[in-house]
Amino acid sequence: MELFETFAKRGSYRDEFLPEPVPAEDLERILTAGLLAPSGMNYQTTSFVMVTDPSLLSALAGLIQTKAMATAPAMAVLFSSSHPSPAGMSFEIEDYAAAAENILLAVTALGYAGVWTDGQTRRCHEQIEALLNAPAGFTARAVIPFGRPKKDVVQNTRRPREERVFRNRF
Repeated sequence: MELFETFAKRGSYRDEFLPEPVPAEDLERILTAGLLAPSGMNYQTTSFVMVTDPSLLSALAGLIQTKAMATAPAMAVLFSSSHPSPAGMSFEIEDYAAAAENILLAVTALGYAGVWTDGQTRRCHEQIEALLNAPAGFTARAVIPFGRPKKDVVQNTRRPREERVFRNRF
């Protein structure tokens, strides 16, 4: 899929997935996309757990109860760790957000669908961290369930361009 077509086709898919496993080579390509995301000061504060084990998928679906979580054959769980710069700035939020978008674009480009569950993850991040044996200092930031969609993926409408894009000044 061409890059700009991928942007246009990526949507937050919250419905059921087909019961098809995601091949290992696709999982690796999706992880590589996350690893190649930009990172503030190149600290690379994002770590990934790719979940395909049915018992772990089920446990995660019990924590975030949605159709997508209940039926996803794979989930990428993104963790961040703080790494303040000498100036005291940390880029862990920006780093994981860039990685999440790269993963979502890779998922779309490979013909899958997924959704970024950030808000739901915040409510149960400690349980996710315990379930996946996260080391101290690693915070679960997002779970991205993905697979072949059972229904069509529809991208939400966007506000009109003239409300959001300006040239040189507002």
